[in-house]
Amino acid sequence: MQASELFKQSNTILLDGGMGTMLQASGLKLGAKPEELNITNPELIESIHAKYAAAGSRIVNANTFGASAHKLAGSAYSLEEIIAAGIANCKRACAPYGALAALDVGPLGELLEPNGTLAFEDAVAEYGRIVRAGVAAGADLVFLETFTDLYELKAALLAVKENSSLPVLASMSFEAGGRTFTGCTVESFAATARGLGADAVGINCSLGPKEIFPMAKRLTEALPGSFPVFVKPNAGLPRADGSGYDITPQLYAMQMKPYRELGLFAAGGCCGTTPEFIQLLNGVFADCRPGRPDHPMKSVVCSPMDCVDVDGITVVGERINPTGKKRFQQALREGDMNYVLEQAVSQTEAGAQILDVNVGAPGVDEPALMEQVVKALQSVVSLPLQLDSSHAEALERGLRVYNGKPIVNSVNGEAEKLNTILPLCKKYGAAIVGLAIDERGIQPSADARFEIAKRVVDAALAHGIPREDIYIDCLTLTASAAHAADGVAFFYQWYDADGQLLGDTSVHTFPAASAGEYPCTCTVTAVDSYGLSAQVDGTVTAVIARAPVTCTVRGTRHEYDAGEKQAQVTVDTAVPGLTIRESDYTVRYEQGGTSVTPVNTGSYDIILTLENDNLRFDGMDDSLREQKAGTLEITGTAYPEADTMTWPEAGALTYSETLRESVLTGGDQQGKGTYAWKTPEAIPTVENTGCTVVFT
Repeated sequence: MQASELFKQSNTILLDGGMGTMLQASGLKLGAKPEELNITNPELIESIHAKYAAAGSRIVNANTFGASAHKLAGSAYSLEEIIAAGIANCKRACAPYGALAALDVGPLGELLEPNGTLAFEDAVAEYGRIVRAGVAAGADLVFLETFTDLYELKAALLAVKENSSLPVLASMSFEAGGRTFTGCTVESFAATARGLGADAVGINCSLGPKEIFPMAKRLTEALPGSFPVFVKPNAGLPRADGSGYDITPQLYAMQMKPYRELGLFAAGGCCGTTPEFIQLLNGVFADCRPGRPDHPMKSVVCSPMDCVDVDGITVVGERINPTGKKRFQQALREGDMNYVLEQAVSQTEAGAQILDVNVGAPGVDEPALMEQVVKALQSVVSLPLQLDSSHAEALERGLRVYNGKPIVNSVNGEAEKLNTILPLCKKYGAAIVGLAIDERGIQPSADARFEIAKRVVDAALAHGIPREDIYIDCLTLTASAAHAADGVAFFYQWYDADGQLLGDTSVHTFPAASAGEYPCTCTVTAVDSYGLSAQVDGTVTAVIARAPVTCTVRGTRHEYDAGEKQAQVTVDTAVPGLTIRESDYTVRYEQGGTSVTPVNTGSYDIILTLENDNLRFDGMDDSLREQKAGTLEITGTAYPEADTMTWPEAGALTYSETLRESVLTGGDQQGKGTYAWKTPEAIPTVENTGCTVVFT
């Protein structure tokens, strides 16, 4: 296998097991530096690697886990010599089996500031030295494992990205409570490591398969379905007498079986595991395909300890901003961090979920001050930060030392700003606030501001920033105040029955109106062979605020026709001038439950007639009567000699279609459906199936 093929495998691949376990069994003395064996006893190291490769490991970690300057202090060999020998031993062992040799990188053995004395940039430099040595030695990839400090993992990931083009796998160790030793959550790890460019993330060490599984499941849920995830649990928990770990290879394999449902990219073992453990995993993960079904990704920002879902109203504290605040400006010029921290603590106590950080005052070194303030804040409060500046150097200084996934506030539609700030956001994994403004200033019409916002979104996506990490500030207040006679911005969003936003927000304009709630009629005209046209009453709400008019049309879901159908929507309110036209929506039909007279199992062709008398459909006498073909699958245990059959469980009789969703205005509209059989046999009909017409 080549490194370029690593994430293209059709099956879950196997990692190796514990190197330390094998060395201890071979007589490694307490206090010895195991990495020195790469030079003093290469035959032993190579033989251990070969046993794992022979057991099925397709990524084998070189004996370089502790190869850092701090841990090798006093050694007769340099870090570069030990890494070169370690990679060479591993590659020789892997070659006959087509396995990849990984540069294994662990924690440096020193705590980073503010918990310790090691400066962040010193950590990045030390990891850079390790990575460069691994690249020079011919490592196929970099494997970062057993990290407990998210800040140190960030330093290591930056070093890998800045000193190599190798794939990088990143893993942290969590305790039974679901956090690392330093308090990092699974979700914060997922968001931060993915944003910093890790090619795969996982959990290793600390616990056994049974204890790690719930956290591994959370890890998969916090990442896109296609993002690679791996695990390397210990062989259970350590025995109290220090004689090893408490589960056998057979029990380990049994406890790893639930991981099949997680769609892992790779699996292996850590402390206490041996080649026998890995050998048994071949059977556990046979025919397991990596990856999981896609699911909607949450918009999140995080510090190590707090992961905030940006969903609905999210409170951002904005007192750390010198604009119009003479006392704050004075504090920044005098370097009075206590005053800045007081603002942070008071906002945290008042319920802020995110803290905005702006240090752009006259007479200060903004880049240096941004770095200083970010470091000071994250030593006192755990809330995620929003770095507020258009100064590229200040943003990079703040982004680089920030521990977690921040927001950058902001980037506008100017080409220079897009080309300067978006690469920084991508490199450091930040979400962005896009402003609907460019070199021309704030445009008077909402359509013009919409085009700027679209330009920002398109540029962010082109730089690889996920859509869920893009927020748009439409800047409607100033423009509408200056041009009230020309109209105000109208934002409307389609929701499903559970209140989840579907698709992108559409933006339109109409003549200015007062705040309030207005009744409206929503007309939908489908562009398909059925010519559907429906009207439903509802309301729109106009709010004069920062976004002067926000109109949200809510209701229920129309479950109607198969496939994704495009349509135009017109919303007319009772207030003259409040009109929105020609917007897209999609349609989904979904059938409800059914019941039948007992019949043999099998697959039967049917015709479904759907009737609904509660909506008005143009040219159809106020009633929808729609026929479509389908298949009814009947399953269960049939008895040919009898007139009855036994169902093994509820719901064994099923009819289903995979369809789409429509969003309109109105309430629940009840209808009924009738199934008729296409086949000539005397088979009973299925009647009175429930269907619900729902518009949002």
